Amino acid sequence: MKEGILLCGHGSRREAAVTSFKKLVTILQDRYKTDYEVDYGFLEFNHPTYEAAVERMYLKGIRKIYALPVILFAGSHAKNDIPYELNTIQSYHSDLTIAMGKHIGVNSFLLDLAVKRIEETESTLSKLDRKETCLVVIGRGTTDPDANSDVCKLTSMLWEGMGFGFATTAYSGTAYPKVDESLQMIEKLGFKRTIVIPFFFFTGILLERIYNHVTDMNSTSNQEYIYTAPFGTDELLLKAFDERLEEAKSGTAYMNCQLCKYRKQVVGFEQDYGKEQIGHHLNVKGILFEEDEKPGEIKSSLSNKIKKALGI
Repeated sequence: MKEGILLCGHGSRREAAVTSFKKLVTILQDRYKTDYEVDYGFLEFNHPTYEAAVERMYLKGIRKIYALPVILFAGSHAKNDIPYELNTIQSYHSDLTIAMGKHIGVNSFLLDLAVKRIEETESTLSKLDRKETCLVVIGRGTTDPDANSDVCKLTSMLWEGMGFGFATTAYSGTAYPKVDESLQMIEKLGFKRTIVIPFFFFTGILLERIYNHVTDMNSTSNQEYIYTAPFGTDELLLKAFDERLEEAKSGTAYMNCQLCKYRKQVVGFEQDYGKEQIGHHLNVKGILFEEDEKPGEIKSSLSNKIKKALGI
């Protein structure tokens, strides 16, 4: 009997982001089709929800599912929201087992992919010594310092490995510094060129904002600001998913609990120690925002949405 793979997406208000995610799903379905039934779901905004995707696999006879988060770093989504959802779904079926894999995180494939995107961008520009270039790595930004520190680690490895004059980290939201704040500080350093690399899978609202900040800097500065493409569906990223799948199968998909604010008293986040693991996206789970629909409007119940996604 085939086992299942659930690709756990976040969801987006941007149709282009959802389309890009589904392209990744199609590629991974083809990659794993011999041994696995591959399906996908979204945490919020889009169909199908995780419940609907799991129900589809369950109706096909799948009783063992490996859930792979399509998430780069382990903030609250990977630590709380997705596990909460999966534990709840698994409780509906006594004969179903869902094993959650690890987020992509810091690994050699992601590092190599970042180098590839930077070099692709440099190949389109005039020749310039990297010592005269600043690198800015943009992470999603979370309220979890452990997740934010992973972005900083990759920044340091790219800085030292590629020989940039300076490198720093910024975030698209939640954490400090924000993208525009970081670029204003970089401007004062006087580098001839600044390359901005967003650590994002696909396009979406946040990536568009990052690109707009870079464009705005170019319109007011005598220095050069350039951004790279997102990671997309590159083969290096697919190899990272291969690795996370094998870890889920072998039971070695360990999270970093040593510096997790929920399991240790981390300086500045002592109040989060021991918090209950619970999702916080329930109010927008499975809600589709149509062009004539305002956020927060719910046109049908969640049960009807699941039935619609299942085609029943």
